[in-house]
Amino acid sequence: MQKILRLEFIATSPDFGLLVLRLLLGVSMAWLHGWGKLASLFSGKVSFLDPLHIGQTPSLLLTIFAEVICSVLIVFGLFTRLAAVVLAFTMGVAFFMVNSMKLANNPNGELAWLFFGGYLVLFAAGAGKFSVDKK
Repeated sequence: MQKILRLEFIATSPDFGLLVLRLLLGVSMAWLHGWGKLASLFSGKVSFLDPLHIGQTPSLLLTIFAEVICSVLIVFGLFTRLAAVVLAFTMGVAFFMVNSMKLANNPNGELAWLFFGGYLVLFAAGAGKFSVDKK
C-alpha cells in the first residue's frame, strides 16, 4: 500500500521532468505570448510598454527575441541556461516592474511569476540529457 501512496511504481527521471518542463514553458511562451508580439511587429504595430526606458521598439524587439527565439532554444535544449536567464530576466521585468509584484487578482502577474520560477529552475538545472546541449 505504501508503494501506491508514494507512487513508487512510476519510474523517476529528472531528465524526463526537465524535458517536460522545457516543452511546456517553451511552447507556451512562444505560442501564447511571443507569436502575437511578432505578428504585431510585422503588421507595423510597435506600441509596447517601455519599463526599462530604452524605447518602445527596442523593448518590443528584445521581448520578441526572448519570447520567441529563446523559447525555441529551450524547447530543443540548445543553449538552455543562457536562454533561460534571458527569459527569467524578461519575466522578472514583467512581474516586478510591469505588474508591480501583484499576484492576487492579477492573472498576468501570476503567469509572469510562474514563468519566472520555471526559467530559474532551468537555469539552475540545465536542459537534462534529452536535449541538444547533451549531444
